[in-house]
Amino acid sequence: ASGASENFVSFVEERIGHHIPVIHGSIAETRLIGNLTAANKNGILVPMETTDDELQMLRDSLPDEIRVRRVEERLSALGNTIACNDYFALIHPELDKETEELIIDVLGVETFRTTIGSNALVGSYCVFNNRGGMVHPMVSVGELDELSSLLQIPLC
Repeated sequence: ASGASENFVSFVEERIGHHIPVIHGSIAETRLIGNLTAANKNGILVPMETTDDELQMLRDSLPDEIRVRRVEERLSALGNTIACNDYFALIHPELDKETEELIIDVLGVETFRTTIGSNALVGSYCVFNNRGGMVHPMVSVGELDELSSLLQIPLC
C-alpha cells in the first residue's frame, strides 16, 4: 500500500505540482486529509484533533495570507460536513453556529445549511470549485438545478 500511495503522490506532483504546491502531511495523525479538512484560497479549517506539529507544518508550508484554524466541532470530519469553493459553502444543518462563523470568517464565504439528496454529509455528496462541480448521481434534476442556481455554477 505504501508503494501505491507514493506512486499516487508522484503522479499528482508531476501533473499539478508546478501550478499548485503539494504538501506532504497528516491531520489528526491520519492521511484522511480530505475527509477532515475544508479549504479554499483563503484558508483551511482543521479539526481540534490536529496535533500542534501538524498545525505548525501547515502554517510553515502555506503562504502567510492563508489562514489555518482549528475548529472545535462535534462533527469533526469537516470535509464530509462542508463543501466549499472561494465564494460559497454548503454546510451540514447541525454544525455549531460557532463553526459556521469560523467558516464565514476563515474561508470568506457565504454559507448555506442544507442537505443533498436528503443526506446531511454535503461534503460527501458533492464536490465543486469556482467553475463547476459534481453531485451524487441519485440527486434529482430539480435539486441539482436548485444547487446550481444557489452556487451560481454548473453542476452535473
